[in-house]
This record gives sequence, C-alpha cells and structure tokens, in this order.
Amino acid sequence: MNSRRKGSTCAIEVQGLHKAFGPLSVLRRLSLRVEWGECLVLLGPNGSGKTTLLKVLATLARPDAGQVQVAGYDQRQYPAHVRAAVGMLGHHSLLYDELTPEENLRFYGRLYSVAGLEQRIAEVLKRVGMAERRRQRVRTMSHGMQRRVALARAILHDPPVLLLDEPESGLDQEALSLLKGILKGTVEHGGSVLMSTHNLEQGLALGDRIAILAGGRIAYLESARTLDAAAVQGAFRRHTGASL
Repeated sequence: MNSRRKGSTCAIEVQGLHKAFGPLSVLRRLSLRVEWGECLVLLGPNGSGKTTLLKVLATLARPDAGQVQVAGYDQRQYPAHVRAAVGMLGHHSLLYDELTPEENLRFYGRLYSVAGLEQRIAEVLKRVGMAERRRQRVRTMSHGMQRRVALARAILHDPPVLLLDEPESGLDQEALSLLKGILKGTVEHGGSVLMSTHNLEQGLALGDRIAILAGGRIAYLESARTLDAAAVQGAFRRHTGASL
C-alpha cells in the first residue's frame, strides 16, 4: 500500500462538498473524515447520495464545490494520484464480458503498472475464490461470481483506500466471509475502507464507525462499538424518516 502521500494525516477528508445534478442538489456542504486503519460504514436511504459521494472520492464525478482529499492528495489537483490510491467497487463491475477474469485483471494491472502482475493476478483471484474460474468468460458467470472478480479488480493494485458501494450485493455466505477478510486485512495493514450498505448486520460487523447520510449531509456519526441494531435503526428513522 504505497499510493499515499507521505505524512498524510487521514485517508479521506471532505469539507463543504456540494454536488448537484441540474436543479437537484444531492450533496450539500457535506464534511467527513476517515482515518487510516478505519472502516467507516455509510448508511442512507436510496437517493440519499451515497453512490454520488463514492464516485466523487474515486474521481468518477466532479464536485461543484468543496475540498476533497484522498490519501493526502487533492482530488482536483492530483486526480491520477487519487485513482492510484483507490480501489473502487461500484454497482457496475467494470469488467469486459468477453474476457476472462485473468484477461480483465491483466488489462487493469497494466493500466496501474502492477509489479509482478501474473503472480498478483493469481493471488487476488485466490483471495476471492475465483482461481479455478480464471479462464472462464465473464459473460457466462453468475452475478455473484462477477462481483467476486470485480472485487479482485478493485484490490489488484493494492490500494490503501477501498471505496465499496454495497459490496455484499449478490454475494453468498462464502463470498461474504472472503470480503470480510479482505476488509479486515486492509484495515490491519493501515489502509482504510469507506463502504455503503443497506445491510445493518453487516455494517455493524464490519464498521469501526457508522454514519448516516441524510439531507445531503452526514447527519449521524458514532463508534460502532457503542451501538446495537436497535440504536442504529432508531437513529436512521429520526434522521431519514425511513427504516433500514
């Protein structure tokens, strides 16, 4: 995990972030900080801006206002450095259907100039339980298998920051266990994770802190150690008017 600016004090720092699509403001003066060695779980109803926030952090969307730093790099000034520091798993796999997992990872590995690429490809496919299907075309795979390969793509270049948008979607229990191991390993090695989810049980199991996004801002932020499901459900209803 070398793609961080030396001396960077935190993994993610957002101040006064605003993002609108036409007349619709999705993020409104949002501020958030994610420390190194931390997994922060982001909850919020559909349309609350969770995906938009993750896309801004990954440089897939431009903010209209505010300051965004990832791994010590300003998102506007050093977008290439931010992309090198981030592993992004979104709703779309970003895989080429006609290629195999090996071929997809080889393509992305060359983009990131991954050293020892063939060995690294074998390593990450094993970590997500897809080593035996490394030569199967992606289009012939189930949604869950494609999610596993997409996770392998996200961690291929050993990024210090993982941005995960509902990563548990489509995963079976075995894959969820593998995902948990990857997130735990990232945090234990000093990296950081920001993940959105609708699964409260998974969020409490994986997160060091729990945040609720409502009204375009972080409306609630607490240590997961002090919370149980009932407390989070209550906070979610208060701030969003909905239930998880």
